[in-house]
Amino acid sequence: MGPRMFPLLLLGIFTVLLMDEGDRVRTAKLIRSCYQCAHFDGYRCRSGLKKCWKFNLMTHNRSCSTEHYYYTDRITGRALYRYTRLSCKVCEEGMVQVFHDLLKETFCCSHDNLCNNGNINLDTTLKFGVGVDNMTDLITHK
Repeated sequence: MGPRMFPLLLLGIFTVLLMDEGDRVRTAKLIRSCYQCAHFDGYRCRSGLKKCWKFNLMTHNRSCSTEHYYYTDRITGRALYRYTRLSCKVCEEGMVQVFHDLLKETFCCSHDNLCNNGNINLDTTLKFGVGVDNMTDLITHK
């Protein structure tokens, strides 16, 4: 294999790996697609909703991350929803107190592509539990 054939070989490998043909292509199962948004306010993404991807090969890095941020009200002691962050980063589920009045709740999902949906939080849906999976019209292509 000459030095000019190696870039062509890499181009062919990445074309096959990154092609999204649904269930017809076996390699589509090797890549996990997730939503990415730095500031989702419960109804729409304020920073531009995008898609990110990661390799779906390792057992510890195959999930999409959804982080809900809550402020705690000092008078009532209740946690009030603030915003959500969606990403492809490595995920650890749980709840962490970031500051004295800011809580971060993290969810991980690995059952499907684009499973980290910002509308999953039932506190922010227009009708309780209705309209949980319709984020596809909000994606901006830049």
